[in-house]
Parts: sequence; C-alpha cells; structure tokens
Amino acid sequence: MRTSTLSGAVLAALLLAACQRQPDEQPTPQLEAEPTEALTTQQLDDQIMARLRETGKFDWNQASAHTVWSALRRSDYVLSVGYRPARFSGQLPADAAGNPAWQQARAQVLALILAEEQKTHPGLTAADLVAYDESILPVLDVTVRELSTIKALRASGLVRYAEPMGYEPNRPEANRGESVLSSSGCGSNTATAGLVAGSDYTVLSNGSKSSWNQADQYHGVRTAWNQSTGRGVKVVIIDSGCSDAQENLGSAFNQGLSSGRTIERLVTMPRNTIFGIPYGDAETPNDGCGHGTSMAGACAAPRGTDGAAVGMAYNASLITVRAAEDVFLDASREVKGVSDAFILAGNRADVRIISMSMGRLTSSSQMADAIRYAYDRGKLIFCAAGTSFDWSAGLVGVIYPASLPEAVAVTGVKDNLTTRCDECHVGSDVEFTVVMQRTSVDRRPLTLAMSGDAPSTVGGSSVATSSMAGLTALVWARYPTETRAQIMSRLVAASSNRSARSSSFGWGRVNVATAIGAQPL
Repeated sequence: MRTSTLSGAVLAALLLAACQRQPDEQPTPQLEAEPTEALTTQQLDDQIMARLRETGKFDWNQASAHTVWSALRRSDYVLSVGYRPARFSGQLPADAAGNPAWQQARAQVLALILAEEQKTHPGLTAADLVAYDESILPVLDVTVRELSTIKALRASGLVRYAEPMGYEPNRPEANRGESVLSSSGCGSNTATAGLVAGSDYTVLSNGSKSSWNQADQYHGVRTAWNQSTGRGVKVVIIDSGCSDAQENLGSAFNQGLSSGRTIERLVTMPRNTIFGIPYGDAETPNDGCGHGTSMAGACAAPRGTDGAAVGMAYNASLITVRAAEDVFLDASREVKGVSDAFILAGNRADVRIISMSMGRLTSSSQMADAIRYAYDRGKLIFCAAGTSFDWSAGLVGVIYPASLPEAVAVTGVKDNLTTRCDECHVGSDVEFTVVMQRTSVDRRPLTLAMSGDAPSTVGGSSVATSSMAGLTALVWARYPTETRAQIMSRLVAASSNRSARSSSFGWGRVNVATAIGAQPL
C-alpha cells in the first residue's frame, strides 16, 4: 500500500511537471524570412492578373514592398515617389513643388533614398538617382535598386506613394516589333479601301466626307452644325502625336468652312534612358504609331474642299501632344509623358477640353496627381474606357485612368444603340457612349489617315473618346461663358439615359443638337 501510494504521488508529480514544461517545449514560432529574390515576370503578371480578375483594379500602394521591388527589377528600376511635409493630409496645394515646406520634404526623401542605396552602392550621388526632373508635381522619379529603400520609404511619414513607373503585365519589351505595336493600337492608320458613298459617308456641299456616325439619328451632329462648329474652343489630344505628312492637320487645317483656328503639335514624352541616363535623339511631335493622327482627325479634321473626312468640331482649335509611343502605357517615359501633358494642358488658360484615348491596367498615382492638377484648373477631361487587346479581353471593366473620378470615361456602342462595340470596355465608371460600329458591314467611323485625303477608319473606345471631345466642343462653343459643370449638365440632359443612368453605359448617347438647343431641319 505504501509503495503504491508513493508511486501514485511520484506519478502525479511527474505529470504536473510535464504539464508545466509543455509550453516551454513547444517550438518557438519563426518569422517567415522575406524573399531575397525578385519575383519573375510570370509571377508578377499572375499576381496582377489575379487581383484584376478579383476586383477589376490593381493598386501598387496595396502591393507588398517585395512586389514593388520585383517590378522595378523586371522593368527599368524607375520609382515614382510622391512626397509631402510631415502630418500633411488633404488636397495637394497649387504650389506644392515650389512651397518651402514641400521642398524640404523633397530634400529629406531624396536623402533617405540616397542613404539606403549607398549602403550597397557607396559611390552613388543624389544626381545619379534622379531619372526625370519634376518641377510642378511633388514627385521624385528616381532609380532604385534596393528592397530596403522601398521599405524605408513606406515607413516614412513624408511619402504619399512609392510605385514602379514602368511595369505593366504582358509588357512587350522582349519581343517589341510591328506585331506588338499593332496590338497596341498602331500601324493601321492607312486609307480604307471600299468605302461607299451614301452608306459609309455622306458627301457634303463642299466635297468633304461626313462619317456615317455623324448622321442625326445617332448624335444630331449635322443638325448641330447649323448653330455650332466648335469655333473658339481649344481641345488637347494626348496620344501618340500627329503625322507631319497629314496636311489636314498642318498647312491645310484651315480650308473650306474651317477657318481662323490654330493647331499646335507638341511633345512631352522624354527620351529613352538607361538607369536615368538619356540616350538617342530627342523625341519629336511626329506620330510614329498612327493612333494620335486618327484621334485628332475624328475630333477636329477640317471641313475642307479636298474630299477628306470631316471631324466632329471642324472649327475647334487643336493641340496634339505626343506623350507616348502607343496606346498601352507600359513604360516609365510614357507615364512621365502623359503626366507632363496633363500639366501642360492644365497650365494653358486657352484649353477647355482634354481627350486621352490611352491607358493601362495598373494604377499610377503620378498620373492621378497630374490629372487632378488639370481638373483643378477647370478642364473637362475625357478618357477611353478601354479597348481590349487579344490577351486582355474580359479582364477589367474601365481601365486606368478613365476609372478616376476626375475623368469622364467614354466607350463605344454599335448602331443598334444598345450593344457595346466588339472590343469596347463597359462598367459603372462609364459616363457617355458614342456610336462607332456599323454591325451590318462592321464599319468603324471615318477619320484622317497618316497622309493624303482618302479617309481611314478607326474603332474602339478610342474614337468614341475623341469624338465625344469634339461633340463637347460644339456645346461649349455655343455657350462659351459656362463652366465645366454647366456643360456637363447640358450633356447629361441631352443623353439617352438621362432619366436612369445605366450601370454599363452611364448617361449613354448624347444628342448634341439637343444639347446646344438646335432645332432639327
């Protein structure tokens, strides 16, 4: 009995000791080591595509520091860093870049970047880091190679965002060529064979060709021309430039019924760089793609006597800006070019309307800063809702930056007035539609080719957007003292969905004759 009792006591003591030691004997949780290798291009693309399919958007600010660093490594290392003074919140001030407090923040952020980068590259200087100069926006465009720099920036109260400028999924750098550029909206702006008078176009009294979609049953354009032709309104087309061989956007911009207006051909896309060092010749305003020329023609080609296609607002003045190489904004210098184009337009008191038929799948806070800069100066900004490439079909609704609240997203519909065009994106961010596809013969609207008077044709939400800019120029020319908000109200009131906004097509199709108060003939 005694032995048994002792054994029981010993056993109880051992069990108690075991219970007391159990927590100490459990393995200590180990923090997962952060990857030291960059994600592959395929891994990055898969991550971005998965997020796009899930939410329709990909915001670099919500991605991990490792993902951002990987995107830098798999592109050109250029990081866009939005800075701010400590404890600042709210809307950017108009003089942000030149304000002493903001200049101090810039210096501190640049010093932080330099200190982190010098840990691995001790010979670096601040000048070595700067990829592009910024004089208006509170942004640094810097060459960054180290993951620690991304982490330090994200931990700083002086940083609004830190994003790769030059990474987009399915970037074509490895196989850039004519086929790739063609898939990015280039290479097709030549005269279209087989156009039929009375069907594809109407010959006007002076001999110019009015595209089939300018007929009154779609947008009331020809009736509206009795009261407004766009005179006195200046439109900026931000795109791939303007062909120097197309005289209708040059020496013949004023001819026939088009007179007293101006056209400017500008460029904001910077030269190519390697690690921030420019190389090659300076960029020119000339369109090497064809897309920008077709957009300018659809908006404001002259109503001349040479038999060419006439634009929606044939007496509006025009500024064409070469901001990108093609319509898919997948390079740092294209983001920089587009941002600078919006700043240029924002600073022009004579500009009222901005049209951009380009975009990307991922966010760009620098581009958003620039668009807000122009918006804050009263500009009415139209952006293409999206035109699918073969690989992006069905991936997202409205693309970036048309999805921003400051932009008016436009898409295209077929001539049945109820169906989106084959390649056009739709979604809740869309505000207006333009008829731009004849289903019977699959015909798109007429515009100007790269040279000559024989019209070309162009489709997608691109031509819908530049056409909408032209339609709006007709309204603003009729009511030149009105504000952007008042003009928008007129457009909405004259739209097909004015009584019930559509979740796919917004306010729908504008009858511009109604918007300007014109009466049908």
